[in-house]
Amino acid sequence: MLDENGENTVVKIEEALAKAEEVGLDLVLMNGSSKPPVCKLMDYGKYKFDSIKREKELKKNQKISELKCIVIKKMTIDKHDMETKAKHTRKFLQNGDKVKVTLWMKRGREQLYTNNALKVLNEFYDMVKEFGDLDKTPQKTGKDVYMVITPKK
Repeated sequence: MLDENGENTVVKIEEALAKAEEVGLDLVLMNGSSKPPVCKLMDYGKYKFDSIKREKELKKNQKISELKCIVIKKMTIDKHDMETKAKHTRKFLQNGDKVKVTLWMKRGREQLYTNNALKVLNEFYDMVKEFGDLDKTPQKTGKDVYMVITPKK
């Protein structure tokens, strides 16, 4: 049994219960599989309250990062439109979220000019590179080209 001062003693269960009642604490089984079983004298209500409070504090400080998506619908995007999408991307990166930037190439001949799509995405990245790092370089998947940007630490 561990008493309230942290001293380790081996006593019978009846003596441990009497000691707990005398001191006004609870006798809590810590490890029942060991020989002899390990018990501790403590205020169990306070212990439970502190552990719940600690868990809430850890959850409150936890930041869950999300994956936000920005879609550029064509390669001939206007400069102002790209600046607006870059502004949204900067805001997402400052909030700690990852951003997936996708460039659609749905029209017929656009798929032949993948290098132009890569130029557009690299130009877009140049607008936001002070806020994030390139996690995945521009890649072609089917009719789309995409890249993933992560926030800087």
